[in-house]
Amino acid sequence: MASQHWFVLIGALLLVRGLTATLLQRSPVTSSILYLVFGLLVGPSALHLFHFNPLQESALLETLTEVAVLISLFSAGVKMPVPFNLPRWRTPILLATVSMGITVGLVAAFCYYLLDLPLGAGVLLGAIVAPTDPVLATDVQVRHPGDRDLLRFTLTSEAGMNDGSAFPFVMLGLGLLGLHDLGGDYGTRWWLVEVLWATLSAVAIGVAAGVALARLGWKLRRAPHQHQLMDDFLGLGLIGVVYGLCVMVDAWGFLAVFFAAVALRQTEQKLANTTPAAHNAEPLPTVSEGSLVFKEHLERLSEMLLVILVGGTLYLNSWTWAAVGLSLFLFLVARPLSVFVGLAGSGTPWRIQGLAAWFGVRGVGSLYYLMYAIQHGLPEELALQMIQLTLIVVTMSILVHGISVKPLLGLFWRRGKPES
Repeated sequence: MASQHWFVLIGALLLVRGLTATLLQRSPVTSSILYLVFGLLVGPSALHLFHFNPLQESALLETLTEVAVLISLFSAGVKMPVPFNLPRWRTPILLATVSMGITVGLVAAFCYYLLDLPLGAGVLLGAIVAPTDPVLATDVQVRHPGDRDLLRFTLTSEAGMNDGSAFPFVMLGLGLLGLHDLGGDYGTRWWLVEVLWATLSAVAIGVAAGVALARLGWKLRRAPHQHQLMDDFLGLGLIGVVYGLCVMVDAWGFLAVFFAAVALRQTEQKLANTTPAAHNAEPLPTVSEGSLVFKEHLERLSEMLLVILVGGTLYLNSWTWAAVGLSLFLFLVARPLSVFVGLAGSGTPWRIQGLAAWFGVRGVGSLYYLMYAIQHGLPEELALQMIQLTLIVVTMSILVHGISVKPLLGLFWRRGKPES
């Protein structure tokens, strides 16, 4: 497709999306389905006006998905309810750790025994498709900083954390394929560096940076300074600094950015509640709220672009029994089983467990991990196979979750929604 034609089509879609925002909010399906259908229509499945080759463009797609996930993680983090306490966060922590590990194991077993993939490839594919997505799951996530809905909180915070907790499993899969040093027969390096150091240091860096920015911004906005701050720049700067520091010290940057946003929001709210205010004074603006609208716009644009690219990669023969079978196994067996086992004895209401078991949306995060693996030397034949499997999983997730999310949430809320 000529570049000018592509600009016209994208521009037209942006206009339609902007003009029909209210209609889409009222429609029974999500906007991601609209983007996917558009991608399938102009891609090789239908008109063949456009084809995106993820293997040839893996470096570009890795960067695009990386940026999209970072922006989405920050947006999710600054909407977390306050104050932070462990009982409230127990459920999403269990989902992002215990349930994550169970999902990876189940998918690895499915791939090893039924798809004849090497064990390392099965573990890697499990790590790719296990994390729920912070970009495409906006309809089941916290809507604003004051949203205290327990289901939305659980799914949002899980997506914020498991994009980081999946990384050790990605490295384990690469190590089993001989593409990464695990540290001997017992995986000493993997346990010490990828699991313990990278996780704990990421949380520490994120929390320290978020707290520091919140306190600095609060001090500069109050008298006698009363500086006007550019919240959008501060938010993007926080993402860049935190992620860059994590890359330098081998920590998980996704996890750090999410916790930086959470710490930023928590600290600003604590300062607002404990600082004496002048009589009839307007509440001071915060970096977390000031940068949120801009980040959400970027998030929607990245969602549109990447979902169109997904549609533009698929041929009709991409829909193999292996790919569809893996998707159904993930949605109907692995995800529900991992949720119920991971939350056993946690006290989480059954309605929350049931909906969390179904709304495990897969998307941009899975594409990032796949491109990351390809860039780290995944053999071409295996890469092509994993691209096909992952893209069908993501596509089916957009379809089945996009169709079911609004009706199920409507039923859930009509019966009364628990608050966090």
